[in-house]
Amino acid sequence: MIKYGILMMVLLASVSCTEEVKWISTTEDQSWLLEKGLQKKSVQESIDVEIDTDQKLQTIEGFGACFNELGWTSLSSLSASDKDVIFKELFAPEFGANFNICRMPLGANDFSRDWYSYNETEGDFEMTNFSIDNDKETLIPFIKEALNENPELKIWASPWSPPSWMKWNKHYACRIPWESLDEKFNNFLPEDKQGMEGTNMFIQEDAYLKAYALYFSKFIDAYREQGINISMVMPQNEFNSCQIFPSCTWTAAGLANFVGNYLGPAMDEQQVEIMLGTMERPTVALVDTILNDAEAGKYIKGVGFQWAGKEAIPGVHQKYPDMKLYQTEQECGDGKNDWGFCEYSWTLMKHYLNNGVCAYMYWNISLAEGGYSRWGWQQNSLITLDTLANTYQFNHEFYLMKHVSHYVKAGAVLLKTTGEFNDLLAFQNPDKSLVLVIHSEVAKELKIKIGDKMIAPKLKAGSFNTFVIKD
Repeated sequence: MIKYGILMMVLLASVSCTEEVKWISTTEDQSWLLEKGLQKKSVQESIDVEIDTDQKLQTIEGFGACFNELGWTSLSSLSASDKDVIFKELFAPEFGANFNICRMPLGANDFSRDWYSYNETEGDFEMTNFSIDNDKETLIPFIKEALNENPELKIWASPWSPPSWMKWNKHYACRIPWESLDEKFNNFLPEDKQGMEGTNMFIQEDAYLKAYALYFSKFIDAYREQGINISMVMPQNEFNSCQIFPSCTWTAAGLANFVGNYLGPAMDEQQVEIMLGTMERPTVALVDTILNDAEAGKYIKGVGFQWAGKEAIPGVHQKYPDMKLYQTEQECGDGKNDWGFCEYSWTLMKHYLNNGVCAYMYWNISLAEGGYSRWGWQQNSLITLDTLANTYQFNHEFYLMKHVSHYVKAGAVLLKTTGEFNDLLAFQNPDKSLVLVIHSEVAKELKIKIGDKMIAPKLKAGSFNTFVIKD
């Protein structure tokens, strides 16, 4: 028995020393393939990259996407069993994409069925006619399906436009459509009612600003009554962008006044955080104006960036190293959902995470084939629906998101890497496991040093790879 016990200990030690590293790969032609045979070994040769587990960067809150009305209407064409598969794959903890933080619009956005707000009764400063009945048809069931899979899912919200009567042009949009756009996408905005970047479209009067803060509070309360807690708000989506769809430009000073004197106190009472955003311009000064405002700065807990805001984020992160930063909307593509855009999306993810963001959000969860918005913009989505055949497919960018979000847990930290190879992201989870997400343009053996060990996977050309390494 003693000899048998010793033999078992030797065998177990042998298995431990040759434990395989978990490796998942995705190429344009083959998604989410489990690769076999990769093992840790002693460092014996020159390396391409080293993972520095002593140099910990920001803590990761999580990954997700946005609940849009056209996401729900597209999914609604599927059978209940197909929807169950999709929602489990998107939101169930430890299962698929493992999304744990998502965005929603506060009222209509560019991927709503059409324009609406929660109160279009002009002059109703007391919000007597406030109603979320529209959302009970789309956004609320969408979010509840996700919460069924992950009750801990965090939801945050931002408006694209306030009620139209709160804007000087009395319209949800800021500019007329371009001439090439099909008439069915018309917003019927008169030319003399167009707005302009760098101006306040919102009426800067006390009664309107006070009513708008109340509008936010009514939204928080109404959603709580539906069993949905909104953890954070941003005061305006893309406050510099004058769009043909729901939008509202603000000056930085106007937004600071609204946050500091109206929205901030209202959300404090609701115990809901405010982050500044969403920032879509490459200008650190716009952020400075609001963060350094004596009143607004007291309430702002972070900053959200998207689109050209990516160019401002390095400067903001350097200037405010302790500020919480989100990537709030991944650039949206052209509705083709092709591999080339998936690879571009990877460059965005690296840029944002390497410059301090702690949460990264995709945009459209699901769209009907073609990816059209109500206002004529074709965009990508994680899932594409053939609504005639009632079939669906997960697109390339879904698997890219999953390569990160499935394995990188809330509370993980981004790690610094060194070496000539830099097409990767490295994380350490709370359980001390390491997650490496690596892209390779060409077929190559990549030598990766971790502590006193290394791995040397042979990567396929044009591949995304995730490695999970345990002590």
